[in-house]
Amino acid sequence: MNDPLPPLPEGGGFNLDWRVARGFARFAGRFWTGGTTRQAWTLTLALAGSLLLSTYVTVKMNQWNRGFFDALERRDVPGLKQAVLVFFVIVACMAAIGVGIVVTRMTLQVRWRQWLVERLIAKWLGQQKFYHLNATGTEPPNPEYRISDDTRWATEMLVDLGIGLMTAFVGGIAFITILWSVGGSFTVGGIAIPGYMVWCALAYGVAASALTTWVGRPLVGRVGQKNEAEGYFRFAMMRLRDNAESIALAHGTVAEQRVLRGFYDTVVGRWLAIVRSNAHLTWITNATGPMIAIVPLFFAAPKYLAGELSLGEVTQLAAAFVQVQQAISWIVDNYSRIADWYASARRVMDIVDASDAIEPRLPLIRAERALQHDLALSLDHVTLEASDGHRLLLPVTLHLQRGEAVHMAGASNTGKSTLARILAGLIAPTGGQLEGLAPASILLLPQKSYLPLGTLAEVVAYPHTTQPPTAELVAALDSVGLAALAPRLAETARWDQILSAGDRQRLAAARTLIVQPEILVIDDALSALDGAAQRTLIRRLREAVPGLTILSLGQRAAPANTFDRTVELTRLDHEAMLALTAS
Repeated sequence: MNDPLPPLPEGGGFNLDWRVARGFARFAGRFWTGGTTRQAWTLTLALAGSLLLSTYVTVKMNQWNRGFFDALERRDVPGLKQAVLVFFVIVACMAAIGVGIVVTRMTLQVRWRQWLVERLIAKWLGQQKFYHLNATGTEPPNPEYRISDDTRWATEMLVDLGIGLMTAFVGGIAFITILWSVGGSFTVGGIAIPGYMVWCALAYGVAASALTTWVGRPLVGRVGQKNEAEGYFRFAMMRLRDNAESIALAHGTVAEQRVLRGFYDTVVGRWLAIVRSNAHLTWITNATGPMIAIVPLFFAAPKYLAGELSLGEVTQLAAAFVQVQQAISWIVDNYSRIADWYASARRVMDIVDASDAIEPRLPLIRAERALQHDLALSLDHVTLEASDGHRLLLPVTLHLQRGEAVHMAGASNTGKSTLARILAGLIAPTGGQLEGLAPASILLLPQKSYLPLGTLAEVVAYPHTTQPPTAELVAALDSVGLAALAPRLAETARWDQILSAGDRQRLAAARTLIVQPEILVIDDALSALDGAAQRTLIRRLREAVPGLTILSLGQRAAPANTFDRTVELTRLDHEAMLALTAS
C-alpha cells in the first residue's frame, strides 16, 4: 500500500541505535540529579525495596511448595494443616507488598513524566526555538504528539521494563541457587555434572532468547514507522478542525475524506506489518512457552525414579526452573515493549536534538542602547540577505522619536513582516545598524492575532502569567471598543472562533494597555477595521499609554490624521520576492 502525500518517513532510521538510549538516559536521567533528587530517589528506593521483598516472599513460596508436597507424600496431616496456615500468611504478605509496588511504581511514573514534559516544553519553547525550528524546517513532525504521548510511553514503559529486569535478575540469582543446591549433580557416562539443572535451564533459556531476538529484530523499525504514521494522521485531523469553516465554505468534505483515508490507510498498513512481525514472534513464544513447565520434569524424572529426589523437591525444582526461564527470557517476553519504548524515546530525543542543534543559529538578544535626541529606535541601512545572497529586505533607514506614531507603507513582498521579525528579535539583520530599546520593551501585533485558550481575562492579559485587576481589564476592553465583552471576562471559550476578525484585532490591541510597552509595532494588524475605527483605536492607545511609540506596517496608506508621518518601504525585485517566499 502506498503512503499518501506528503510522503511519510519509511522508518529506516528506526533501527536500534544505542546512542538514542544513552541520549535519553542523559536527558531524562536528570530527574535523579536535579531539584527533584530527593523525591526521585525516595520513590526509586521504595520501589526497589518492595521488589526485593516480593522476590523474598516468592522464594518462601517455593520453599513452602516443597514442604507441602513432601507432607502430602508422607500423608502428614498435622504438617499439611500447618502448611495451610503458613500459606495464608505468605499470601497476605504478597498482597501487602503488591500494594506497595503499585503505589510506588505509578507515583514514580507520574512524577518522572511530569518532570520530563516540563523540561521538554522549556527546551522547545525557550529562546523562541519552536519558532526557529518551524521557520527553518528542522522541527520534527508533530511535536505536540511527541510531548503529550511519547513522553508517557517513554517513561511509564521504561519504569515497567526496569521493574521486570530487576525482578528477573534478582529472582534468577535466587532460583539458580535453588536449582544448584536442590538439583545436585547428575552422572552421565561416569561423568558427574554439578548443578545440572542450572545448565539445562541456561541452555534452554539462551537458545529461546537468541531465536526470538533474531526473529523479532524488524519489529523495532516497524513500531517506529507506525508511530510516525499515527502522528501524521492526528496532525491531519487537527488541521481539519482548525480550518473547519474554510473547508465547509469550499465544500471540501470529499477531498478531506480522501486525504484522511490516505493517511489512515498508511496507519493500517504499518499496523499490519507489526501484526506480521508479532505473528512470527508468536511462533517462537507459543512453542517455547508451554514447554517451560514440562521440560524440568523431564530433567528431574531420572533422579526421582532413582529415589534421589522427593516429590516435593521435584515440584520445587520445576517451579525454580520456570522462574529462571522467566529471568533468562525477559528480553524475549518484552521485545515488543522494548521496541515500543525505543520508538517513543527516539521521538522524544528528536525534539531535544533539534532544539540543541538550532541553538547556535539563534539570533543574539539585542541589548538596549541609549540613543541621543530622545530616539526610541534607530535603523541605519538595516538589511537582510539569504544565505545565497538574495536580499530579503532592502536597506531600511528609520529614526523613531519617543512618543511618535509612524506608518510604514509597502506593497506585498516588500519585507514588512521580515522587518517586524527583526524588531521583535526573532531574526538578526545581516547588514546595517539597529539601536534602541531591547525586544522585551517592544510589543508586536502580528497580521494574524493569536488568542490563547483560557478565560477572556487571560486572553486580554496575554502574555502576562498573572491576571491584572478586573477594573484594569474592563478599562482596556472599553478603550478598544469592546466594552460589551466586559461581563464575560471570567468565561472560558474558543475566542478565536467566536469573535469576528475585527474584534480579534481589537482584543489583541487591548493587550497594549496591559503590557504597557514602550514601542508598539503593528504588522498590518488593524486591516479588518475601517479607517475611522483605526484612527480612533490609535488615538485611544496613545492616550492610555503616555509616551508610547508606534510603528505601523501596512500595504495601504494609513487613514488621514492617524499617524504623525508616513514612510514608504521599497519593493523588492522579483528574485528577492521569491527568496522571501521560500524563507
